[in-house]
Amino acid sequence: MDTPREQRSLFGEILDWMLAPLLLLWPLSVALTWLVAQSIASRPFDRDLAAMARTVARQVVVEPGSTEKPSAIRLRHPEVASEVLRTDDAERVLYQVLGARGEFVAGDRHLPVPEENPVPGQELRWRDDELQGDGVRVAYLWLPPTGVPGELPALVQVAETLDKRSRLATEIIKGVIVPQFVVLPLAVLLVWFALARGIKPLNELQQRIRRRESHDLAPLPERDVPEEVAPLVSAINDLLARLDQSMRTQKRFLADAAHQLKTPLAGLRMQAELAQREIDAGQQDAKSLGRSLQYIAHSSERAAHMVNQLLAMARAEARTLSRQPETVCLVELARETVRDFVPKAMDKRIDLGYEGPDSDDALHGRLLGHAVMARELVRNLVDNALQYTPTGGTVTVRVMDDPFGQVVVLQVEDTGPGIPEVERTLVLEPFYRALGTNADGSGLGLAIVNEIVQQHAAEMTIADARPRSLAAAQGQGPGALFTVRFPLVAWTPTVADAAQSSAGPPQDD
Repeated sequence: MDTPREQRSLFGEILDWMLAPLLLLWPLSVALTWLVAQSIASRPFDRDLAAMARTVARQVVVEPGSTEKPSAIRLRHPEVASEVLRTDDAERVLYQVLGARGEFVAGDRHLPVPEENPVPGQELRWRDDELQGDGVRVAYLWLPPTGVPGELPALVQVAETLDKRSRLATEIIKGVIVPQFVVLPLAVLLVWFALARGIKPLNELQQRIRRRESHDLAPLPERDVPEEVAPLVSAINDLLARLDQSMRTQKRFLADAAHQLKTPLAGLRMQAELAQREIDAGQQDAKSLGRSLQYIAHSSERAAHMVNQLLAMARAEARTLSRQPETVCLVELARETVRDFVPKAMDKRIDLGYEGPDSDDALHGRLLGHAVMARELVRNLVDNALQYTPTGGTVTVRVMDDPFGQVVVLQVEDTGPGIPEVERTLVLEPFYRALGTNADGSGLGLAIVNEIVQQHAAEMTIADARPRSLAAAQGQGPGALFTVRFPLVAWTPTVADAAQSSAGPPQDD
């Protein structure tokens, strides 16, 4: 059992897709802002630290020595260096000067030494280090070498703690993040308002549809709807138009059906009342009573035929059939129909025959459709031919493959009065009957045939069975020739079909 699918909200889905990325990108924005703030906060302090390192380096005095006497390195004015480094009491600023043999000259002994080979030339370098558990930023440089073999360049480095840098970075973060706490909820509210305003036309369209009466199938106005919804409204209007056409057809069909049923029912009632009056008046004329009963039987038969035709028409107009299309053998349907109508043909002394392959040879006369509807089509064509063919006439049913196309052809030919060319499209309408005929009918048979032909994507033509000039010379009608061309389907015999074929053609009762 399939679980019902949860109904989704278009408003909620759009809101999720807009706000979810925004909320996910906000922490990333905070992290990037922190990194940028750290870089921005470090630049001015690094410049000051570089100036301090160069000032201390200018105070270093190098007295060159020789191989016997090492070089002497000292600070010219140590107190100047101390004063320069005490410019801010809020930050610890330390310096260190190491001699040519790595000996301590001045400053802070605990300042770590860079772990790299000396690169003389007074090129300023930077590193992050740690002093007594506190992080420090160090600017350092090596002085030019003394020229004495075995001696190293003097090292000058200045270190500063990171408190002021951290405070400045924090201030920058606060200046950027705090406004976001105001802007972000405001952005959410604006998005919410924008979406609500954007979906408002859909709500108005929904209300207009809900306020409509069940019989109101007028098209929805497409001018006031958004461009994105216009195709949906157009599709709905197309559906309403088709539904309106279908309902109009049904109403017209019901009105025509009620009108057509009125005549046999009225005749049935009149004959019953007439027979009742004769009985009440004591008139026991068996011949008159039999005539009334005969009229009653004829009217009831006509009404029953009309009802059957109406049911067949309704079944043929049903576009959605419960069964899927299947392979139908037109030869078998034609042979069975001819066999079923033999008693009626004999009553009217009409020669009813079949021309075509036997059922066991019909490996190609097959179509894809609905067997019930195809049978109804053949029966209505044969019944219509028998209805309009005079006594002593001939009705022939043919099934053949078209050698020039992928179709299977069904023909029903009679020797009746035929159908004039101007009426050949009108006879396919419900309740229309050809003029100048005295045959009793409902006018639904050919309408049913036309509906079934359309459902099977087939093609039907109506023509004279023989030239009218020749028929007039012989004092007969030209007859009618109905030709239906069904699309032919490739068919591979199954085991059941092979067994049926081996059993031979069915025997007539």
